[in-house]
Amino acid sequence: MVSGHLFLCRRNSWPAEEYVTKTTLQLLDFDGGAPPEQAWRRQLNSHANKLKEFSVTFMEAMKMMTLGLRLWSYVREEASQGRKAPIDPFTRESCKPSASQGVPLGGMGSGSISRGFRGEFKHWQILPGSCEMSPVMANQFSIFISRDGGNKKYSSVLAPGQHEGLKKYGDEGISSWDWNLSGQHSTYHALFPRAWTVYDGEPDPDLKISCRQISPFIPHDYRESSLPTSVFVYTLVNTGKDRAKVSLLMTWANSIGGVSHHSGGHYNEPFIGEDGVSGVLLHHKTGKDNPPVTFSIAACETQNVNVTVLPAFTLENRTGQNGTTAKDMWDQMSQDGQFEHGNFKSGPSDPSLSGSTVCGAVSASTWVEPHGRCTVAFALAWSSPKIKFQKGRSYYRRYTKFYGTSERSAVDLVHDALMKYKYWEEEIEKWQNPILSDVRLPEWYKFTLFNELYFLVAGGTVWIDGEATTNPSSTPPPSPNAQTALTQTHSPNPLISNFDEVGRFLYLEGIEYIMYNTYDVHFYASFALLNLFPKIELSIQRDFARSVLFEDKRKVKFLADGTWGIRKVRGAVPHDLGTHDPWHEVNAYNIHDTSLWKDLNPKFVLQVYRDFAATNDTKFARDCWPGVVSAMEYMDRFDRDDDGLIENDGFPDQTYDAWTVRGVSAYSGGLWLAALQATATMAHRLGNRALAEKYKLKFMKAKLVYEAKLWNGSYFDYDRYSDSIQADQLAGQWYTSSSGLPPLFDEGRIRNVLQKVFEFNVMRVKGGRMGAVNGMYPNGKVDETCMQSREIWTGVTYGVAATMLLHDMEYQGFATAEGVFITGWSDESNGYWFQTPEAWTIDGHYRSLVYMRPLAIWAMQWAVTPPKAMLEAPKINMMDRIDISPLALRNLAETTCVRKIVPKNSCFSSAVFHCDC
Repeated sequence: MVSGHLFLCRRNSWPAEEYVTKTTLQLLDFDGGAPPEQAWRRQLNSHANKLKEFSVTFMEAMKMMTLGLRLWSYVREEASQGRKAPIDPFTRESCKPSASQGVPLGGMGSGSISRGFRGEFKHWQILPGSCEMSPVMANQFSIFISRDGGNKKYSSVLAPGQHEGLKKYGDEGISSWDWNLSGQHSTYHALFPRAWTVYDGEPDPDLKISCRQISPFIPHDYRESSLPTSVFVYTLVNTGKDRAKVSLLMTWANSIGGVSHHSGGHYNEPFIGEDGVSGVLLHHKTGKDNPPVTFSIAACETQNVNVTVLPAFTLENRTGQNGTTAKDMWDQMSQDGQFEHGNFKSGPSDPSLSGSTVCGAVSASTWVEPHGRCTVAFALAWSSPKIKFQKGRSYYRRYTKFYGTSERSAVDLVHDALMKYKYWEEEIEKWQNPILSDVRLPEWYKFTLFNELYFLVAGGTVWIDGEATTNPSSTPPPSPNAQTALTQTHSPNPLISNFDEVGRFLYLEGIEYIMYNTYDVHFYASFALLNLFPKIELSIQRDFARSVLFEDKRKVKFLADGTWGIRKVRGAVPHDLGTHDPWHEVNAYNIHDTSLWKDLNPKFVLQVYRDFAATNDTKFARDCWPGVVSAMEYMDRFDRDDDGLIENDGFPDQTYDAWTVRGVSAYSGGLWLAALQATATMAHRLGNRALAEKYKLKFMKAKLVYEAKLWNGSYFDYDRYSDSIQADQLAGQWYTSSSGLPPLFDEGRIRNVLQKVFEFNVMRVKGGRMGAVNGMYPNGKVDETCMQSREIWTGVTYGVAATMLLHDMEYQGFATAEGVFITGWSDESNGYWFQTPEAWTIDGHYRSLVYMRPLAIWAMQWAVTPPKAMLEAPKINMMDRIDISPLALRNLAETTCVRKIVPKNSCFSSAVFHCDC
């Protein structure tokens, strides 16, 4: 729990008044048009610098050369099958990442489109596992203003004109439009899932404009939050002396990003819906036998707003091609401020030709009186009811449960969005306001907490409603080098049965690491789902609980050492739920054999217990219990000296998959200790006394060994062979505290470790302005054993900060996390907003943008405000309630050499021996 005021940042506030004049803010404070007091802000004319990607050192490259060759061969083999490898460091996007991201559009799991802070629509993730990063520049909002009987006119695309590629379409394309916005007096304000763009006298000095972007991301609402739609509400304020005719224009290309608009066969059609909602449908024929997609762009006609459409225009003026060009469309809007009403009767357009781009447009026109105000609302929806994975299986998306399986449901989606967006905003504000008004919290933390949730929309999320509608027609042929690899098939997969009321949910490890629900990373990120969508979190845990009991004997080659093994071992928690055939073909990750990893099984047990403690859902606990028991029994094979503590095997056998660990280690060993305690407590709560006693005894034994072998007086050594200070060494204690369990160690010892990490891993790296470096030697030098030891992991930093908060180290906790904000989000940052990477280096190079782990910032909020079920739970040490027979205690004492001292208060009162605290 946090008490007191914690304003730690060197700049305590980012007031809107520094970006928008007070007068304009007051004028826009109408119908939600003014940006909030707390938000991430950016000038539209800010330079979107290119981001610097990491590179390995010469020695690191030499060590990984063999792995690199095997990985290159695997990437080529997958490409020959028409698939993208889950990890492909060799293929580079033509559009290099830049500091231009903003709040993404839509709800969760139905495909996503991101929108840069300057207004461009980019990062298209309509197809699973695919991200088209380049913006589609024809997708814009524009404005046309006429005053004084038409003698004074203004027109501009509502985005700065300094974009690359505007000339590539020629004079008949979008380069013929008016790109008159400098962005000098226009600002962007982001508080996910909403964003405001304020045009303070651009392009018309006497017209104040606010565009409010709203998406249906509403915690605990499993219907609205699945919808692929967004609303754009324009607030117009006329400060001039004469009335102004204002026409807003939305243009949209029939494209799902990349060069998909050039494939041909796409067509558009107008529609008139209910309640004044009308617009254009854009039917997109996807390639590679993927399901079609239909976009809908629409506006709402009211007593004061007139809506017209242009169903189709082209970006190219090709010989032999008739029709309206982009220039024709713009000229008509400049002259008339609207399109012909007869366009609504035009019917479907001709299918587009290969190499050409067909677009649609919606115009909404209104008169704004002197000193008057007006609101104009647009909506966008994309209906792709069916999702198809690359190995052939198809599913219906979650939103089809409410809107049916026709692509034409896009009409209903935009209608409902325009009718319900005010309800969405009310619910969003109910959720956000208690945090935004919490005076204990730093301002940077408040808006970063919400903005990091962008990943639940833009992280390649997939949310399905039921079982597969289409199964693969045949098993893919085995590769030439694995003729026996696929001859054995598995029994019916238990992961596809017993669909929960919220369906099934997937999200990528990252857009560069294309694996769904990567479990060692979900360990950090899951706090966001548990806080906001607990039913989804429980559904994911049930998937993994079933997977533990499942075996897949198909052969897989592991690229790190070239050995072969089976895809999934019974009793081992999978690394992920797959890539090209999720739930049916798990463990897409094939660098190492993750059945030998030491962190996955303990992390599964800890997450199940935490979720049980947070929800008090006994049925969930009983559903997962067989998986918990199997996972714990499986780990016995790694306790090779029978001292109760698992040992690492001399390779990177945990989430730090390039950082070798040998023998007993702080990270894996600490997770194991926490899992033993969680299993004992869970067994006790479920009435299994025998297992409760068994795992309490193992915990007591292992705890003594762990401390005796690793404690050096101020922290736990990385392993028996390295005294590196690992930032994440208390990951097990983090979950222990987050779950309401007794601390693993003496409280003073825990705080000593955290202080050591703060002083060395945090403050000795750029004065605490970057986060916590993974490894640091006690002499103050960064551990450069490998690439990952010298990196700063954003999600790990948030997890360490959460652990500090849980142990009443508020200053250290927020100062640690603030380093991520400074490097990733602040005015002086490297530009990682809305694309927070897995890691960065001290010299400012990133690795793996748009990554899952930074959702761990919600573990900090968990520490600040624990869930109701845990706050109201009896303050009882459940471990003290687990009875151990005298004989078992005597046997334990005889097999354990312990120096007898007076026990600390944190030791268990039922013990007949004394711990070495």
